[in-house]
Amino acid sequence: MRIGLLSDTHGFLDDRILSYFSECDEIWHAGDFGSIEVVNQLTAFRRLRGVFGNIDDLNIRSQYPEECIFEVNGIKVFITHIGGYPPRYTLPIRKKLDEIRPDLFICGHSHILKIVNDPDRGLLHINPGAAGRQGFQRMRSIIRFSIVSGKIENLQLIELGKRA
Repeated sequence: MRIGLLSDTHGFLDDRILSYFSECDEIWHAGDFGSIEVVNQLTAFRRLRGVFGNIDDLNIRSQYPEECIFEVNGIKVFITHIGGYPPRYTLPIRKKLDEIRPDLFICGHSHILKIVNDPDRGLLHINPGAAGRQGFQRMRSIIRFSIVSGKIENLQLIELGKRA
């Protein structure tokens, strides 16, 4: 299964994202959609899994949960918007990671792209950075990867250009 991963669109969906995700089976959004129009564009394009972020309104919050936990091709996935980074996860996330024991933990919020192995919890942590134009990030980014037989493969970082 091929995945397109993004976060923090803040109401802006770069036209190139759909092109980059054209070979993906699903799109995963780690919160701060910013508008229902972004949700609608993504859901019209591919199956969308996502979580609401701290800027999302009640309409988006009624459609997407705060946390999304599921399994795909032998990989247990946990997505939320605010999570922190290894080893400094937020306290509630630290407890949930210990309880859920995911193979892949995804969050957004910081606008900082990070892909980090967490050997203490045996997981891969991914924050795709921010795909939108708002925030302090210098470069907008998205990620593509595959999940095949319990392994994450072909992980690609895609830079969309400067924020402004």
